[in-house]
Amino acid sequence: MDANAVIREIEEGQKKENVPEFSVGDTVRVSAKIVEGQRERIQVFEGTVLKIQGTNSRKTFTVRKFSNGVGVEKTWPLHSPSIESVEVVRRGKVRRAKLNYLRDRVGKSAKVKEKI
Repeated sequence: MDANAVIREIEEGQKKENVPEFSVGDTVRVSAKIVEGQRERIQVFEGTVLKIQGTNSRKTFTVRKFSNGVGVEKTWPLHSPSIESVEVVRRGKVRRAKLNYLRDRVGKSAKVKEKI
């Protein structure tokens, strides 16, 4: 067995089965586990998916939201054990793979049209 096959086998064991289908431009609600000392709680982060990159167990996605007038972005590994769930709130209609132009926009121009 070569090294690539061993790595592939380990990565397959780390993948989650119940990953929802979402794409760039969708508004998602990510429930992430936060550990504070001995306590563990779930924090919800809701925003627009800016980009999805990587493959297999290395796949990551970036979500952007506005909090108190400031843009906040977080990037998570899709198959991370710290992610409790990813829920699609609404589907977005976009024509590109990465929405980096949303970083410069505020207000109504930062919105993505909804798929009907």
